Amino acid sequence: MNGRVMGRVVALAIAAPLGLGLATAPAASAAAVTTLYYSSSGAPDYLAQIDQGAANWNAAVTDVKLVKRNTSATIVFHEVHSGGSYTNTNGHGRGQIYLDTSQVAEGYDPTRIAAHELGHNLGLPDHYSGPCTELMSGHGPGTACKNAKPSAAEAAKVQSLWVNGLAAATAELRTAH
Repeated sequence: MNGRVMGRVVALAIAAPLGLGLATAPAASAAAVTTLYYSSSGAPDYLAQIDQGAANWNAAVTDVKLVKRNTSATIVFHEVHSGGSYTNTNGHGRGQIYLDTSQVAEGYDPTRIAAHELGHNLGLPDHYSGPCTELMSGHGPGTACKNAKPSAAEAAKVQSLWVNGLAAATAELRTAH
């Protein structure tokens, strides 16, 4: 068994019994797709925007897919009313995302916020000094920026992180905005 397949088998052997909400689809000659489940039920005012943010990632990458599920999700959205939007994540498809309604009231695009925070759960860091065309530039470009799609470079980075399936998760959580 080659290393790529063995890594997926090990990841599934670890994830399946723990009910982590992660799945890898079998593939014949193509690379397997890792499915990550997200729940938006904790952010009821932004269901459509969260779904669109996930759809934007799904359109940009092929090795990992985000699928909505209200139970056993490893990525969970919450609606908060202050403190800024952020995520607590290990960068390996597990995290708690907090979408701040006050930022939306200030003019920040909720679809961009949702897609940006999902990017952290896919392993990407913030790059606030980047242009609006970079999703991970977050609030850096200001409220006029409505781009909610990852750039080609961001999509390529996620592809490289997920090409071999679920990477080994670290025990330490990080907070990203």
